[in-house]
Amino acid sequence: MTWKCINVICALLSLCITSVVVSDEEPRANCADFNTTLQKYRQMKGVHVQYLLLTRRNADCASLFTQDCLNHTQKHTAHFNSTLPTKVIIHGYRALGRKPSWVRGLAQALLEMEDANILVVDWLCGASYDYSQVVYNYKEVAVQISILINQLTTSGINLESFHLIGISLGAHVAGFVGTLFAGKLGRITGLDPAGPMFKNADPSDRLDPSDAMFVEAIHTDSDYFGISIPVGHVDFFVNGGLDQTGCVRSSFASIFIYFPVYGYVICDHMRALYVYMSALNGSCALTGFPCSSYEDFLAGQCTSCDGTFNNICPQIGLLKNSGLTVSPLPIHGKVYLLTTSEVPFCVHHIMIELKVSPLIKSAVVQVTLVSMQDIKTKQKFHLQTDKTVYKKVVGHPERLCKIDSIHLMNTGALLYRQGNIHFEYICISRIPKMRRMDTLCVENIMIGRSTPWSHDFIQMC
Repeated sequence: MTWKCINVICALLSLCITSVVVSDEEPRANCADFNTTLQKYRQMKGVHVQYLLLTRRNADCASLFTQDCLNHTQKHTAHFNSTLPTKVIIHGYRALGRKPSWVRGLAQALLEMEDANILVVDWLCGASYDYSQVVYNYKEVAVQISILINQLTTSGINLESFHLIGISLGAHVAGFVGTLFAGKLGRITGLDPAGPMFKNADPSDRLDPSDAMFVEAIHTDSDYFGISIPVGHVDFFVNGGLDQTGCVRSSFASIFIYFPVYGYVICDHMRALYVYMSALNGSCALTGFPCSSYEDFLAGQCTSCDGTFNNICPQIGLLKNSGLTVSPLPIHGKVYLLTTSEVPFCVHHIMIELKVSPLIKSAVVQVTLVSMQDIKTKQKFHLQTDKTVYKKVVGHPERLCKIDSIHLMNTGALLYRQGNIHFEYICISRIPKMRRMDTLCVENIMIGRSTPWSHDFIQMC
């Protein structure tokens, strides 16, 4: 997608979004907030960066970390603790110049997990032009952030204690900050790093593994606003990194009629942020599996984390190096995972394996897993005459031991589908498989054209 197309979309957003956007909360008295008086600053040169500080001591009331953002005079507030790690949150492109409403939730989730200084970078002024101009501005923002970090290191703060978290275009801002420090920053997390004008950019001009001691990225909108290539040591491609479950499906061809692109901008692209926040809240482990492609992952060809990852599956969150212990770290390690459509997005990855006796005609079979809470996961298998073993990975909200029944139905066109189908076995397995009890199997099953089949499992937990 070209930047001109992005600018057209954002212009339409500015016309249509006002009726559906939830208003930002009003800042509390004496609490610092984003600078939304952009008109005054646009008459002056520069991007006018300021910083908001949140800690466990002032989690609900940000303090202004920059006394004067025009001449870079810093005021280190009483809440800043140089002995704690510092996390820097960097927002991305803001078409309407509105402050990002998600900052408080992300900061609080981080503070719940770790006692740290949270510095929120406010560069609304430089982020609210047309997209191409904002891309032109991002390096200047990175330079200003690097000046701040450099000043902080003079007071004894180690570069390794900095963790930069960049959303969309903010991920590349973080990457360039890392370049300026020759990759000595501790960690960079890119939440759906921006794709337009960056996919074909030189690695020095975008986020890449050399920007920090550990670089991770979460991809959720690789086909439109996010980048489709791996940019970190570990890259999590959630649901393949494309359309996210529960998000509006749309086509840019119909934008002028129905304006469905809004669902993409808010939902797919921003899902990386909310998945990351959910992981921080600790509801469940969001674990990725290394694989060469999403298709191979769904086909059950990548069910362990052996090899390069030394039997440890990386997790989204704050674990050091996403939980990996291998040295040296992998480069561009692509991992895949499934999620549900709502918070906390947690699923348990389960592989369904079927072995059928040779067929005379093709057939379609629907497999349904039903949990103790009557939660259902359905998966169709297209059975062919030249194949007998089929595997597919699905995501189910409940653990394998809480699946109490499996159902089969011979579906498809009435006149052309296979009549009776004999299954030598049907197995469902937890992945990664850790023990023998992580597999449930049923053998010697015959299902007819119109007769459903089901089997109940003995409860194991």
